[in-house]
Parts: sequence; C-alpha cells; structure tokens
Amino acid sequence: MNVFGFTEEQTAFAEAVREFCRRECGSRERRDQLTDDGKHSHSHELYAKLAATGYLGVAIPEEYGGSGGGLIEQTLLFEELWRGIAPVFGAGPSHTVAGIYLRYADEQQKKSMLSAIAEGQPVSISMSEPGAGSDAAAISCQARRTDEGFIINGQKTWCSNADNASRILVLVRTSRGDRPQDGLTMLEVPADAPGLEIRGIPTMIGAEVNDIFFTNVVVPHSAVIGDEGRAWPQLMSGLNGERIACAAQSLGMAQRTFDDLLEYVGQREQFGSKIGTFQALRHRIADMAIDLEAARTLIYTTIRRVEQELGTDIERVRATSMAKVKITEVAKHIALEGVQMMGGYGYALEYGMEQHLRRSIAPTIYAGTNEIQRDIIAGTYGLRPNARARG
Repeated sequence: MNVFGFTEEQTAFAEAVREFCRRECGSRERRDQLTDDGKHSHSHELYAKLAATGYLGVAIPEEYGGSGGGLIEQTLLFEELWRGIAPVFGAGPSHTVAGIYLRYADEQQKKSMLSAIAEGQPVSISMSEPGAGSDAAAISCQARRTDEGFIINGQKTWCSNADNASRILVLVRTSRGDRPQDGLTMLEVPADAPGLEIRGIPTMIGAEVNDIFFTNVVVPHSAVIGDEGRAWPQLMSGLNGERIACAAQSLGMAQRTFDDLLEYVGQREQFGSKIGTFQALRHRIADMAIDLEAARTLIYTTIRRVEQELGTDIERVRATSMAKVKITEVAKHIALEGVQMMGGYGYALEYGMEQHLRRSIAPTIYAGTNEIQRDIIAGTYGLRPNARARG
C-alpha cells in the first residue's frame, strides 16, 4: 500500500491502464490515425479495445457486468487515460450516466444501461440549453406526458459525446412548480430516435460537443429515470462524482504536460547548457511539481471523504468543488507555463504542448464552471448574494 492508500490491486490496475495507452495510442501518429488527424476526440476502435479489457466496467457492480470497484478505481482509470491522451472522450459522460443510474434507476433500467456501458457502448447526458447553462433550473426543453408516453420538443446544447452515444439521458421540463427547479425530469432517449437531430459544435479540440434538436420525439413512460418532476435534487446529489471525474481527467492532463515539459527542458540546450538548469526555469518546474503533488493529495483525500461519507453533505460538496477548481486550474497553469518555457516550439503543432494547452481549458468550463464552483464553495460558508447584490 502506498502513501495514498492504494492497494496492490489498485496500483496494478493503474499501471495496466498506463501500459494500454502506451501500446494502443502512445504515439502522435497513432492518435492521429484514431482521430482522423485530431478532428475527433473519441475513437470507437480504441473504445472497443478498452471495453474488451474490462476497464470500462471497473466502477460498475459485478451483477451488471462490471468489476465492482469504486470511486478510486474510476479516478485511476480517468487519470491514466487522460495522461495517455487516449481518444476515448466518451468514457467521462458514460460514467456520469452510470452514477445516476446506480442511484435512481429501477432494476431493469440498471441492467440495460450499466451492462451496455461496461461492454463499451458510449452514452451521454444532456442538461444545458441555449438559455440554461450554469442556471440549469432555467431548463425549458419540454416533454409533454400523453397516454403513449412523453413527446419532447426543444433544443439542448453543449452535449458531450452525443454524436457517439447510443443513448442520451436528457434533462427536460415536464411541469411547472413554485420554484424554477421543480418539474424537471430525466428521460432516457435513444440517439437514433425519430425527430432527434444531433449537430456537432466545432471547438478548439475537435467536435466533442453537440447541439441536439427534438421535434416531436416520443419516448415511453418507462424512459423516466428516478422520479418524474424531481430530477433537480437527483442531479444535485450526483454532481460530486462528476466533479471528481473532471478533476481526475485534469490531473492526468497535468501529469502528462509536466512529463513532456520535463523531458524537453532536460534535452534542449542554449548557451551551452540544458535549459532546465537555468534558475528561471528550474524554480518554475519545482513549483509545478508542488502543485501536482498537492492536486493528487487533494483528489484522493476528497474521494475518501465521499466514499466513506466523512463529514456532512455540505462539507463533501465543498471538497469536490474545491478539487474540481484547483486541479483544473493547475492543469491549465502547467500547460501555459509549458508553452512559455518552450518558446516557439511551445505553440508548434509538432511538439504537442499547444495540444496540452487546448485540452486543459475546457475542464475549467464544463461540469459546472469554476466561477460557479467558487460560488458553491462560498455558499457552504454561508456567503450567498442577496437579490439586491445580484441586481
């Protein structure tokens, strides 16, 4: 058992995932082959190989086709996949969906969805809309209940991995209540349902997010996950896992960026010396190493707190938000430093540091922007803006 309390099995698992990444996507050329020269962030070919190893089911109970691991195993998986720059972006949304099904789905729904995720079917979750991003309670995409089921009309946006998914868990409005968050429902929708259109949104790291348009899309009453009209508290209780997943991915990114930068400054010579020996750079390298160690300590102590339900619910929410903010910003800072320290080579496509920077930006935005996370953290200390301050 090491300093973070990993068992021998957990350490061996992390090493196995790392080796998988080296073997299957360890070179820039191989990753370009898998992603059509970087146009896509998810490779079905690589995802199928990952599923065949059993790794995708590491945090899914054995009765649903998984390995029965927990949050630590899932975090190790994400950390190593993102450290290895594995183009399997669908793993993140799929495991977020898995967490929701474990908590709220009925037995038949669990068997269907969780076994599919473990077998390598990527799925997605859709919450944001053009007028409802951080303010998810402003959801307006409507699902009208009929005798045959629900009829969905409206638009969702910024949906990660929808273009690769077999099914999408969609947050819709089924009624109105006293509060904006009342009347929200989660529905499972087949990605190929008639009337559903998915359009990719080009971004700086490829088309990994999508607009979704619903025109009289019909799903049965059995598509409801959890309680109809009560999706808001269900979603809020599941966000701890999403924040940890986002932090784990960023930790992997940060470690890979640091590894690549350390190799570069240890080889590049100027003025007759390796540039890593210059005080201006070696002190910054030391600072990055400190940040990485602090980030790794933060995420794994947070996981222990969540898994063992240590402290209050509010304290656990605070801890996961802190981990998400700190680690995503460490990853972005290290990538920015990498570009600066490599000079012109830092933004040359050949060396890959510019890719590290592009990859590091999005996690500070998705899974709840870091500004929203800071609002959540402050709120756990009783510091909430009043209506006049908001205006």
